[in-house]
Amino acid sequence: MSKTLIVGNWKMNLNVHQASLYVHDLSQKIGSHEGVEVVLAPTYIALQTLSLQVKKHHFSLAAQNCYWRDEGAFTGEVSATQLRGLVDYVIVGHSERRHIFGETDKEVRAKIQAVLRNGLTPILCVGETADQRANNETKHVLHDQVSAGLANVASDEVHKVVIAYEPVWAIGTGDNALPEDLALAEKTIRHQVEALYGHEAASSLKLLYGGSVNSDNASDYLALKGVNGLLVGGASLHVEQFSTIISNAHKLKGNKK
Repeated sequence: MSKTLIVGNWKMNLNVHQASLYVHDLSQKIGSHEGVEVVLAPTYIALQTLSLQVKKHHFSLAAQNCYWRDEGAFTGEVSATQLRGLVDYVIVGHSERRHIFGETDKEVRAKIQAVLRNGLTPILCVGETADQRANNETKHVLHDQVSAGLANVASDEVHKVVIAYEPVWAIGTGDNALPEDLALAEKTIRHQVEALYGHEAASSLKLLYGGSVNSDNASDYLALKGVNGLLVGGASLHVEQFSTIISNAHKLKGNKK
């Protein structure tokens, strides 16, 4: 049975010292977390320090983004090649990248290719805005984002891709997705993966939910059919909350055996 994936996306928060203290405190809080893979996504500047620290605590690291070229004259960018050896995962296509920085489906596709090319695991983020939801465009948006993100991914590599459903209207708003929202998204995403790669690829796809996840609602999301983990934002900055989410995921994993 595959592990439940709990990813903490710290975004542009915590300096190197704070990040190091966080890892120490989290390790003291949660103890054993068998059946749960804990992934921390700090800022770039903390990756080197944390890469030396997380191994003994059996945590993994993720980058929050990367550039699609491996090297070159691209001031301010960090490539997947440079991240190799520091992280296991790279978050690609987060809604803040798409909507604040204007990242396109074409760029997301190129980044997915770069991550896979460098032996890392991409976490492809997809999700609709409030307006798209109100206009009943959720299925269309997810179909297009999944198709674009997976374009040119070989059939023997698609199992390496994690997809995170993060409805834009729920991120940092406290407006939580309902079970029926997740059911629609989960069905749509897996249906599109099946159309592209077949039933086995769709059924084995690791699908995460993100969007105002906290210690109060995480267990409810993890208990839903087809949800294999969580992408946690603001709550992951607080050791108490994040440790509770991890502990609850561990308990749920035990109950599902």
